[in-house]
Amino acid sequence: MKKLFNRIVLLLLFCPFLSMAQTGKVYDNLTVPSKILKSDRKYAVYLPPGYETSERSYPILYLLHGSGDDQTGWVQFGEVLNITDKAIADGIATPMIIIMPDANTGRRGYFNDIKGDWNYEDFFFKELVPFVEKKYRVKSEKRFRAISGLSMGGGGTFMYALHHPEMFSSACPLSASVGSLTLEDARTSITKNNPGIADSLIVKYYNEHSILALVNNMPDAQKKAVRWFIDDGDDDFLYEGNCLVHIAMRKNEIPHEFRIRDGAHTWTYWRASLPNVLEFVSQAFHQY
Repeated sequence: MKKLFNRIVLLLLFCPFLSMAQTGKVYDNLTVPSKILKSDRKYAVYLPPGYETSERSYPILYLLHGSGDDQTGWVQFGEVLNITDKAIADGIATPMIIIMPDANTGRRGYFNDIKGDWNYEDFFFKELVPFVEKKYRVKSEKRFRAISGLSMGGGGTFMYALHHPEMFSSACPLSASVGSLTLEDARTSITKNNPGIADSLIVKYYNEHSILALVNNMPDAQKKAVRWFIDDGDDDFLYEGNCLVHIAMRKNEIPHEFRIRDGAHTWTYWRASLPNVLEFVSQAFHQY
């Protein structure tokens, strides 16, 4: 009886240390070489509790920052470590790897430039994804890959999942910047930065990079390829574009979840969104 009591006491003494050990880790100053962008690109990674001691492979979420931030945005302001650890501990999210790339060095944004001299989207799919899946123990099937992001990163989330529905099981744009809402808007913004550019190039670029155009022209076979979770605050200045995408998806019978919550274009809003994202993508990871 005394031995049993001593074992219980020892177990209780070590419990705090055991619980402290069950946390994930974040590294936010890592680099990947890019021939496409002719530079080293930074990224941050969240590794789930037990990653370093296990031999299992994990699903992956690509989490994109907004304009003005970099790969540290979700780490510092989004509190990705604490929020994801808690979601996993509470059982609403499965353990996963989260990759947060930097799209704010050299030029800002996740798209290929219309002039073809800054092809960030090509870098993402041709260099970053293969690099990550070689470096980390990642489950590389579509079912175990998801993408999300806020503001500019929400626009990147839309674009990447619309351009590559074969790559992602789920996509979760938050307070997304959806870009030009009409071809005329695109003409105005593109010619402002590219005087003298041919109108045919503008039309082609708009059709390939307008979220509304891509949704309205989506082939039937693609409409159920990605699980969509769209989230925007009722006081967010980007509400119009998100609502128009929701309406276009409804009209084109593209299944999606659309959430309007109380809030604005703030980290307070996005921190509250992240547990919902983690739960939503985990449904596919878990085989919903």
